[in-house]
This record gives sequence, structure tokens and C-alpha cells, in this order.
Amino acid sequence: MSTQTIMWISFAVVMTVMFILDIGVFNRKSHEIRFREALTWTLVWVSLALLFNAGVYFYLGPTKALEFFTGYIIEESLSVDNLFVFIMIFSYFHISKIHQPKILKWGIIGALLMRAIFILVGIELIERFHWMIYVFGGLLVITGIKMAFGGEEKIEPEKNLLVRIVRKFVPITKRVRDDRFFIRKGGILAATPLFLTLLVVESSDVIFAVDSIPAVLAVTHDPFIVYTSNVFAIMGLRSLYYLLAHVMEMFVYLKLGISFILAFVGVKMLLTDIYHISIYFSLGMIVGVLTISILTSITIGSRKEKKLHG
Repeated sequence: MSTQTIMWISFAVVMTVMFILDIGVFNRKSHEIRFREALTWTLVWVSLALLFNAGVYFYLGPTKALEFFTGYIIEESLSVDNLFVFIMIFSYFHISKIHQPKILKWGIIGALLMRAIFILVGIELIERFHWMIYVFGGLLVITGIKMAFGGEEKIEPEKNLLVRIVRKFVPITKRVRDDRFFIRKGGILAATPLFLTLLVVESSDVIFAVDSIPAVLAVTHDPFIVYTSNVFAIMGLRSLYYLLAHVMEMFVYLKLGISFILAFVGVKMLLTDIYHISIYFSLGMIVGVLTISILTSITIGSRKEKKLHG
């Protein structure tokens, strides 16, 4: 049995156990997730990612460990942009805090399956058609520029193709019924607003995957590193949402930092055959940009707060 096979098995066991505990035991029933619970689970998932990274270092070597850590940081930072969108989606559909965890739970399950497909397809395209790396690189640069100068994102669920199809063929209730996605109304199966919200959440993740997967492929083409770094970032996203949901407005420059990271990774892909940007420089640049954007946001935010109350 190869070393990487052992790592795949270890990863599957860890994810299965944690998935059952997180989603099947502790969060089986719908409830409002408080700050302390969100902080605990965020620390658990970050700690697990770092421990797994140590395992990658021990079994696969320092290069693979650095690739995993860089991929994880990229995915985690890009996932923060998802949080802005989740807030807008839940606000649009008037989904209470009690029902949000269930939507995010099933959204994560769908994201895990879709990311696996995207990763396999992305790696296969680059392996078969090397010029695709320039397509991915250009896509990331364009996305980064649009994110930096495109203004505020608008959520328009009524224009979502999946929502329009469901509305055409399935009756929709006006109110949320407990925490169910479907109910029987007069003998007819009807979808609730929770199900429509889930469709929009899943659709938004497809859009984010188009950005995030190429970003990690700029670091490595190893399916194991790309997928595991993605999964650890996604699994911690739900708790991170509740940890940051009430303070997201503080991080006014974080979006600008994320857009810079996307553009930087895109340039790295475009230069792949001309100049090799080392993974050490890439990691330093990504961590540095995130740190500066967060500190700048907090500093300017605190100054504005003082002026308001001063």
C-alpha cells in the first residue's frame, strides 16, 4: 500500500468521523448557533487541518505539506467571500438563525461532491491541454479585477435558473414550515422557502468553485492536495460563518485583499512557462495580503467608531 493511499484512507476516516459528530450528532437538530459554539468548532476544524498538514509533512514530505498549507489558506480566504453572499441570501429569503444551519449543512454536502467533480475535470483539462492553464489564469485575473472594481454584489434569486425551474414545476409555500424542505399541502408535494434558499446557496458555490479550484491548481496539480485542502476549508466554513456573521462589516478591505490574491494567483498561472514563482513567495504574498487587509480594516473601522462616539 502506497503512502498516499494511506493518507487517503486516513483523510476519509477523519472526515467521516468528524462529519458524523459535527453534522449528525452535535448539530442534528435545528438550533441557533451562538458565538461560543461557532468559535469552538472553528478552532476544531483549523486544528484538524493543521494536524493533517503535519501528517502530510511526515508522510509525503515538506513540499507537499507546503502545497497543502498554501492551498488551505487560499481556499479559506476565498471562502470568506462566500460568507458575504450567504448573509445576503438568508436576508433575501428571511431565513431565521434557527433554520440557517440546516441549509448550510446540506449546502456543504453538495459542495463536497461538486468540488470533487470540478477538481478532477480541472486537473484532467490541464494535463491533456496545457493551454488551459492560461485560460484558468486569465479567468482568475479578470475575476480579481471585477471583484476589486465591480462594486457591491447583487443577489437576485428570482433570476436563478434552478429557482425558476422549480417555481415552474413545483408549488412553493409562502412560509417556512418547521425546518422542512418539502411538505404535503392538500395532497400535493410543495417546496418551502428553505429549499429555494438551498438552491441559491448551491448555485453560488458553483460560481465560487470556478474561481477557487483554478486558484489551488496554480499551487499544485496533485488531486490529493487540492481536494483535501478544499474539504478542510469547506468543512470549517459553516462555523466560520456564525463566528464572523455579526462582524463582517468590519472587514471593509478584506474583499480587496481577496481580489488581489485571485489576480496574483492568476498571474502566477499565466507566467508558468516563462517564470516560476516559488511556493514560498506565493504563501508569503497570500498571508501578507490577508494580514494587511484585515489589520487595515480593523484600524480604519476602530477610527470610524471613535469618530461616531467621539
